[in-house]
Amino acid sequence: MKDKEILKLVGARIRVLRKEKDLSQETLGEKGGFHFSYIGQIERGEKNVSLLNLAKIAAALDVNLIQLFTYVDEDPKIVESDEEIIEIVSILRKSNPEKIHLARNIIREIMGTEKD
Repeated sequence: MKDKEILKLVGARIRVLRKEKDLSQETLGEKGGFHFSYIGQIERGEKNVSLLNLAKIAAALDVNLIQLFTYVDEDPKIVESDEEIIEIVSILRKSNPEKIHLARNIIREIMGTEKD
């Protein structure tokens, strides 16, 4: 994956999270201590944002830092099922390891996928 592609995917993920929280670029910038134009540059993949600034953005979005990288290997286009996927992930994050294992097995069975 090229550097520019990574920047665009992370930026697209930040945009999705910001919109899910119903925040403008200006509001996110204020919460994180950035100018709104900097947020726009990040979302468009024009800035190679530092890890520390990513942590500030994650905090301003009220998400874990790792959530900024969820789906980074995927196409940044938003599909209708993304909302359901995010809800499933949220439920799983609140579950114990035994329930997560069970849910994984059920999903594999439903989707017809083999174990790794």
